Amino acid sequence: MSQGIIVLKTSEEIELIRVSSLLVGKTLAEVASHIKPGITTLKLDELAEEFIRSHGGKPSFKGYHGFKASLCISINEEIVHGIPGNREIREEDIVSVDCGVFMNGFHGDSAYTFAVCVADEPKLKLLRVTRECLMLGVEKSRAGNRVGDISAAIQEHAERNGFGVVRELVGHGVGMELHEKPEVPNYGKRGSGALLKPGMTIAIEPMINMGTRNVKQLNDGWTVVTRDTKPSAHYEHTIAITNVAADVLSTFEPIDVAVSKNEYLKDLLITVH
Repeated sequence: MSQGIIVLKTSEEIELIRVSSLLVGKTLAEVASHIKPGITTLKLDELAEEFIRSHGGKPSFKGYHGFKASLCISINEEIVHGIPGNREIREEDIVSVDCGVFMNGFHGDSAYTFAVCVADEPKLKLLRVTRECLMLGVEKSRAGNRVGDISAAIQEHAERNGFGVVRELVGHGVGMELHEKPEVPNYGKRGSGALLKPGMTIAIEPMINMGTRNVKQLNDGWTVVTRDTKPSAHYEHTIAITNVAADVLSTFEPIDVAVSKNEYLKDLLITVH
């Protein structure tokens, strides 16, 4: 996480972040179209990198503090930062795919969790509630509010539904650097934290556990898992703060379309009011 002040973006810079963020959404849609039982996480990573580079971008994650892949792919009890490899996706897996793209000097960052042939209602509820948490956080993202208003909205909805909220990992500012100030926790008190101002660009990313909030990091130095080995879900949008509603720079629209067309994925399209 970079140190220092919060960097406000010009309208032109926000549009450049939007371009990067929209390519993230298209990349996640491309990944969604290929997810099926038996495919390896490494194959999905290779498809994503090829797609990003063929559209003029660079994978933000590859080489970041030594990370070797273009995607973070985290399955079931893995919360975030799963390293793609020879692991095959199986029926009943829930698969979080986190992607970043660097273009024109700016990063975009987004994540989506997929349900692969899942019939288990508690798992599906976890995904629905986590996505609802994201949208409720986005709703609180406007000038004059504070980061704590986002955090509290996420925490309250998750815990109301009986889920644990990860505290060791947070959302963040996005811009010329992948991780900028401010940090955006998924728990907190309303009215606390940094004041939201027009020109701020942040990534909101609820990480919600089916069981307790407790986590641990694996020996690979990256993958974070739930201590109780119960599943976790993760959704993320990059947004810009305005005086009115948040400007969502990333998109789930092409991903939702790809999910609806993939016979192996459970369509969880929801609308939060």
